[in-house]
Amino acid sequence: MDIEIKTLDNGSAGTFALPDEIFAAPLRSDIMARVVQWQLAKRRSGNHKVKGMGEVSGTTRKPFKQKGTGNARQGSLRAPQYRTGGVVHGPVVRSHGYDLPKKVRRLGLIAALSQKAHEGKLVVLDQATSSGKTKDLAAQLKLLGWTSALIVDATVDEGFLRACANLPYIDALPSVGANVYDIIKHDVLVVTTAGIAALADRLGVVGVGEAA
Repeated sequence: MDIEIKTLDNGSAGTFALPDEIFAAPLRSDIMARVVQWQLAKRRSGNHKVKGMGEVSGTTRKPFKQKGTGNARQGSLRAPQYRTGGVVHGPVVRSHGYDLPKKVRRLGLIAALSQKAHEGKLVVLDQATSSGKTKDLAAQLKLLGWTSALIVDATVDEGFLRACANLPYIDALPSVGANVYDIIKHDVLVVTTAGIAALADRLGVVGVGEAA
C-alpha cells in the first residue's frame, strides 16, 4: 500500500510503501480492548489503603466482662462495629497488573495501526524535527490541521519533543514506546519513515518499502 510522504510544511516528499502486515491487518477491536485494559491496569498505583482491626490505635483490653452485663459480648474496642474500629475487608496496597501474552500485545498494536490506516487517519512524515520553539511547531501543525496527533519516530528529536511539550493533545513517542492506548486516544497517527522501519523491526516484519 503506497502512501504520500508529508512534510511539516504541508508539502510532499514522494511516496512510501507501507507493509501490509502492519497497516492492512484485520481490524480486531476485541484484541485492542484487551490490550488497553492491560495497559490501564498496569498504570494503576494500587496504593489505596485503610487500617484493619490490628492496625488502628487503641487499647487491647476487653471492654467489659464476658457475662453478666446484659450486653452482647465484646472482645475489643478496635473491632469494626465501634466508631474508632478498623475497616473490614478494606482495600490494601497491591498491584493491579497482570500478564498478557506477547502475541496478544503484538496483535493489538498491529490492529491499532491498521485501524488508523483504514480510517484514513495515518500520516507518513519525512522527519520530525523542530527548532524547539513551540510557537513555530504550533503554526506548522495548524497548517496541517492536526489538533490531536501522536507522532512516532525511531528516536524522537530533542527539539521536537521540547516544542510539543506544551501543546495540548500533541504527543511524541519513540517507536519502542508506541502502544495501543496512545494510538487510539489521538485522532491522527503520524509516523516518520524511520519510525515505520523501526516499528517493522520491532514487530518482526521484513520487506518495508522504500521512499520513491
